[in-house]
Amino acid sequence: MTAEAALSVAVPDIAHESRAQRIWRRLWRRKGSIVGAAIVGFFVAVALFAPWISPYEPAKADWLQVRKWPSALHLMGTDEIGRDVMARMIWGARASLLAGLVSVSIAMCIGVPVGLLSGYCRGWIDQILQRITDAMLACPFLILAIALAAFLGPSLTNAMIAIGISTVPIFVRLTRGQVLSVAVEDYVEAARAVGNPHWRIALRHVFPNVVPPLLVQATLSIAMAILTEASLSFLGLGQQPPAPSWGSMLNTAKNYLEQQPWMAFWPGIAICFVVLGFNLFGDGLRDALDPKES
Repeated sequence: MTAEAALSVAVPDIAHESRAQRIWRRLWRRKGSIVGAAIVGFFVAVALFAPWISPYEPAKADWLQVRKWPSALHLMGTDEIGRDVMARMIWGARASLLAGLVSVSIAMCIGVPVGLLSGYCRGWIDQILQRITDAMLACPFLILAIALAAFLGPSLTNAMIAIGISTVPIFVRLTRGQVLSVAVEDYVEAARAVGNPHWRIALRHVFPNVVPPLLVQATLSIAMAILTEASLSFLGLGQQPPAPSWGSMLNTAKNYLEQQPWMAFWPGIAICFVVLGFNLFGDGLRDALDPKES
């Protein structure tokens, strides 16, 4: 076998890779993103299969098993009214992941069109929209979410709406910046020169090229939304008892830290891991979608 033939066998022909194959290859080379995806996949599976893997009803109290240490009967122990902590952890994963996905979806549905309109139209429309965005950014994210959740009332649905609205400025700014960068490219000028209407240029030529950064930001924002939902539930503004939530479990556990530390350990470690998983996967996705990467 000649050296050229050996080289052609040893080195894959990446010139004919599809975009999806190229992104997957880049993701696979980054072990952190694989670890993050595995963590996220684990929690998603737990949330989806909660009715089948939960050992007990999450809201069922057993006054004979109040604050029991972890055992073969209750692998993660029991809480202050005898509810199984593992069952509440499993069902609480649903509330946390749902809060992350729904709130970020709300933020994208509002922020992306506003940012696209602001960046493409510019002029007085851009000025008005950006001043509104500046006003929202002037208030710290968590403070704004708490204020909106308190105004709307304590519930998981209202907490998701509050988090989504608080996240809107992030997507407005990101979309606007990407649109301003893409709108001056040659292919956009060519589309404009041949007489394409503005709506077609914005939707067919500009928007598809700003999607990758938005996907990365969405992944990272889900982690932030999960953490914020836990904070709101801890303050009594999120998921309401007896429905399980990691944040409300921490709120209860703070009263028993010295005697029953496991009540705080399990929801705390779950929040840390799911946030870490989304952040690791988001970082890897950002590198994989970077056109400068080989």
